[in-house]
Amino acid sequence: MKHTTTLLTSAFVLVAASSLYAGDFTVTAPVRPSQGFLNDYLRKDDPYMAAWDVGAQVRLRYEVKDNIVIAGAPGSLDFRDHGADVDNSYLLLRVRPRVGYTGEWFSAMVEGRHSSSTGDDRNPNAESDGPIDLHQAFVTIGNHKEFPLSVKIGRQELSYGDERLVGAFAWNNIGRTFDAAKLRWQNPWFGADFFTSRLVVPDDNNFNVSNEYETFSGMYATTKKVPKQTTDIYFLSRNANAQSPALQLGNLVPTPSARDIYTIGLRGKSNPGELGNWDYTYELMAQFGHFNDTALPAATASLSHEAYALFAGGGYTWAEMSMTPRVGVEYNYASGDSNPTDGKHETFENLFPTNHKFYGFMDFVSLQNIHNVRLQTSIKPIPRLTLLLEGQFFWLADTSDNFYAVTGARRGGIAATPGTGYGINPGYSSYVGSEIDLVATYQVSPHITVEAAYCHFFRGDYVKQSLSGAAFGSTDANYFYVQTNFSF
Repeated sequence: MKHTTTLLTSAFVLVAASSLYAGDFTVTAPVRPSQGFLNDYLRKDDPYMAAWDVGAQVRLRYEVKDNIVIAGAPGSLDFRDHGADVDNSYLLLRVRPRVGYTGEWFSAMVEGRHSSSTGDDRNPNAESDGPIDLHQAFVTIGNHKEFPLSVKIGRQELSYGDERLVGAFAWNNIGRTFDAAKLRWQNPWFGADFFTSRLVVPDDNNFNVSNEYETFSGMYATTKKVPKQTTDIYFLSRNANAQSPALQLGNLVPTPSARDIYTIGLRGKSNPGELGNWDYTYELMAQFGHFNDTALPAATASLSHEAYALFAGGGYTWAEMSMTPRVGVEYNYASGDSNPTDGKHETFENLFPTNHKFYGFMDFVSLQNIHNVRLQTSIKPIPRLTLLLEGQFFWLADTSDNFYAVTGARRGGIAATPGTGYGINPGYSSYVGSEIDLVATYQVSPHITVEAAYCHFFRGDYVKQSLSGAAFGSTDANYFYVQTNFSF
């Protein structure tokens, strides 16, 4: 397998580096909670320092990708067998230093970020943003023990529910933040956030600013008054005008076409222990509004938007057994567009998710035009080690629509592509393929975690047909990574 020797060498280096800071902990002992090395040190002898948050998160990840698209490489496509460069390996580094303070009625935090990659063939590189930038800087005023209302203003992460629609995208080497104002109302019955924001667009080697031509706003409410579960209801509004696509800020994150997408949703998640060893989660999402499809001629590009998605999952944990085994199953569905030229846009809008958590560690799929079945199992052979095995299965919801990338972008255009790439081919099979992921996570110490994974994607008939031309061909894809997190 390509790059295997390099991967093993990098894994050894990262694990060896981690062990230098491991401290005196037995292999089988659980790891005590920690707020970071500096916070633990400062608070140990000075109770006043508990009001301060001083530290840094440092993450190293080495990745190896075989038969996976390389941004900027001519002709590079996911699963392409020959005729273009589809193999890449690189080292990612992310450093986030921070200083925060929390008082009785006031808190503030400033967090910087350095994101870089070494040996990476991608150009533009969506995971490089240096040399240093502002990740978060916000103030919060309020005390919910004394008064139900609080306000949070500044550059901040937005994270709601499981992050299926709105998340911090922490897996990415840059992540995601918004310049936002958020009002929170909290009482014994429910808590609700009311926010308006603009997405911060990464711009390598320049200070990041937000997209002034797009606004993301909404209301997200949570209550535990429904028996045995936590229930969320929400309304989200994504509004971009016609100037948004022309925004030039490094092009690391594609700026959207004109759209007014409104999402209403309901989410339920079982409370821990309420159902014994069983657990469940579900989410229903419906959308309406307007979408400007730049793939269509200008005269027909303005479309009404009507789409929906749903998720349901559950599992069982043998909490009393050795190694605490768990099994789970999930189903995801997101609508596709049955006819791109009928005046309606029916492809679900994935908004600002953390897709890496849901649809495979290889990051091929977003919640758009997809049927997805996910099988999970995990064990803890020792208290600090978790082994996770997942199987993912993917079908297009409608073959009259595209196979969408994890970024939410179409693979290819809307024209037919007889074996010469991805497009819209209604006669093709809907079966995209399946993915298997094996992930090991080890807590070295309260401040250090090491994670490694091997993932393989078995291409389905849809991929084979899309790349059946003699100049292309198709093959399965492989992904390896080893990662170390340091909490200083």
